[in-house]
Amino acid sequence: MGRYGTGWEGVTSLLLQLQRAEAIKHNCCSSGNLSRNAMHKNWRRACPVTSMDVLVPSQINALNGTNVKIPCTFTSCYKLDPSKFIMNWTYQETTNSTEDMFMVYKNPYKMLPVKSNRFGERVMFSGNLDKNDLSITILDVKLMDEGIYNCYVRNPPDRIAGHGIIQFVVLTELPPPRDSTIAVAIGASVGGMLALLILSMVVVKCIRRHKNQDLISDEQKMEEEAKAEGEGGTEEATKNLSLLPEDV
Repeated sequence: MGRYGTGWEGVTSLLLQLQRAEAIKHNCCSSGNLSRNAMHKNWRRACPVTSMDVLVPSQINALNGTNVKIPCTFTSCYKLDPSKFIMNWTYQETTNSTEDMFMVYKNPYKMLPVKSNRFGERVMFSGNLDKNDLSITILDVKLMDEGIYNCYVRNPPDRIAGHGIIQFVVLTELPPPRDSTIAVAIGASVGGMLALLILSMVVVKCIRRHKNQDLISDEQKMEEEAKAEGEGGTEEATKNLSLLPEDV
């Protein structure tokens, strides 16, 4: 068990250390109740080195001439410190092109656009620093706005800077709605086949019913004819008996 000892004492010591580290991490990353000195002191034990996460969509499709928001948010164990926070937006035509900065964070607590020949005054900050939201909005999107947008974030004492990459695609027209003709045709065909199958089953059933009725009618006729013949034979026999010699 190393420095924690051996046996149950070592296990107990290890569990206490893990519980203490978890409590420190919870306070550091969630409640924010620890002082800055305490946070720094317990950082190595409580929070991972790479605690920064930048959340962005991988691609945005924008219609030419519209206003489009490009979202970027980040998560961190530390609350944003206006005096140390660093953030900027850059644009690239391609992955091999140089990056042009067009939006930057300035203390105290402001996001300011950088003069740009490409965007002019068409870019505005639309996020909320209190909520770690660094989103921007491009006004009157143009074809030349298509490219790669980079959201860079550094929130000391996080040691690793965050980086989000968004592929921005500009469309000249909305994509056509999905053609449902084939689906409708298939549905109609299947429905027609089911209707035909049901109709066929009904017809077959009716034919069988009529045949059964015909058989019953034929049997009844045969029974009636046999009965009639029996009655006729009885009458003939009675008539013959009336003509016997003793009566002549």
